[in-house]
Amino acid sequence: MRKIFLVVLLVGFIAYAGFNLAESVTPYVSIAEARASSGGVQVKGLLDKNFAPRQDGNEFTFSLQDETTGEVMRVAFDGVKPDQFDDAYHIVAVGKYAAADETFHAKKLLIKCPSKYEGQKPR
Repeated sequence: MRKIFLVVLLVGFIAYAGFNLAESVTPYVSIAEARASSGGVQVKGLLDKNFAPRQDGNEFTFSLQDETTGEVMRVAFDGVKPDQFDDAYHIVAVGKYAAADETFHAKKLLIKCPSKYEGQKPR
């Protein structure tokens, strides 16, 4: 009886952990794929220089450009402009696309800056 209880408890824990892990994984997609997606995704791109980033209250908006296709998408981040945003090489926005306002609503921004070691040759 006790072994059955432990097996059921173990199976329940594994199912719970697997469900939560699958829900937290967000794939990298292109801007076009983000627009077609209904769930949360990660979009990597470059800062679009044609749209000036703006901070309105607690919402930071900017435009992200797909480095392969050149496609552009507006991004709204619920928060303040990240510290290293102006030095960003790549920007990864984690969130969901909303077709109603044609905006990607990011819950997290990951700023990828050029390495300070790039261009240095080993001695």
